[in-house]
Amino acid sequence: MKTILIVEDSATTRALIRAVIDELGDVETVEAASGFEALKVLPQQEYDLIITDINMPDINGLELISFVRSNQRYVHLPIIIVSTERSEEDKKRGMALGATNYVTKPFKSGELLEIIKKTIGL
Repeated sequence: MKTILIVEDSATTRALIRAVIDELGDVETVEAASGFEALKVLPQQEYDLIITDINMPDINGLELISFVRSNQRYVHLPIIIVSTERSEEDKKRGMALGATNYVTKPFKSGELLEIIKKTIGL
């Protein structure tokens, strides 16, 4: 079974992402409402993917990615950014920090589903 950590401060967007992931079937999701909460749940189990927003209170998504990439345990953990930030500069910055992929909101469910499947090998 694959496990995906969803890091998003909007409960509505977390629910939308979870609904997309539920289409995959045998995949568990864990949710964090902030980057700080994500850092608390990250060491508690193994994850196959992190999906994170950029704009969040306390620790933002870019800071979360920097932490994940600086920790040897998580260096190969795939990360998909799902954000309203649409500029090429934002995308480049996220990818340069170590994101695996970048999806802009509002996203198409099918597009996000295909990216998730490709990223975790389903």
